[in-house]
Amino acid sequence: MGMGAEFENRTGEWEMNEILESLYRRKSVRAFTEEQISPEDREAILQAALQAPSAGCQLLYTILDITDQGKKEKLAELCDHQPFIAKAKLALVFCADCRKWLSFYREAGLSPREPGAGDLLLAVEDAVIAAQNSVTAAESLGIGSCYIGDVMEHAEEMKGLLSLPAYVYPACMLVFGHPTGQQKERRKPERFCISDIVCENTYQDKTSDGIREMFAGKTGAQSFEAWMEAFWKRKYESEFSNEMNRSMEVYLKEFQK
Repeated sequence: MGMGAEFENRTGEWEMNEILESLYRRKSVRAFTEEQISPEDREAILQAALQAPSAGCQLLYTILDITDQGKKEKLAELCDHQPFIAKAKLALVFCADCRKWLSFYREAGLSPREPGAGDLLLAVEDAVIAAQNSVTAAESLGIGSCYIGDVMEHAEEMKGLLSLPAYVYPACMLVFGHPTGQQKERRKPERFCISDIVCENTYQDKTSDGIREMFAGKTGAQSFEAWMEAFWKRKYESEFSNEMNRSMEVYLKEFQK
């Protein structure tokens, strides 16, 4: 389903409304104009994040609003050397925060256990749901966004740069800005079909034929094998992927005591 300015309704069984159209239209933006994000739009984006579903309405996250240009530039370097990060007009780090409720409980005279891996995953869920709310809000305001998963890397330097204490993990970063004309016209990458992603009731591994059908027409002039090998090297076996896994071990140690 190629997503340009128009959207294809494959089944014809539902109507496109304003919210659905916004979700279909949204794509990552990595080049921004010089236009600033107004204080009102910043407030709207942050307030939308706080309206996201949350486990027990605990809001198990803390959002770092990176206004220091020096920190933005360092984040651009640490996050796989991506200069556009430093040019963002708004940069938010969504931290899974398993620390603050410990202080709440202790303030009440309680003796809470130390957080475990389950607490971390629950907080990550809260953080990324809130992040996606901010993305949707920004899109409705004509503001582009891009997720930066690389914020998980270089744990030691990231903890120092952002003053992250124990039990606080940078789940994702988002950068925002008004998209350039080129970014507005850039075609949204095609998604897989529902049948490729949705299993009924139980998990089902793809058959060999199913895998090849899933990627039919998506490998350009390359064979399936050549395209997959190149993607494997660029993503799964990349230097940044290995660093991400190393850094995750650093963060996870705090939750495995």
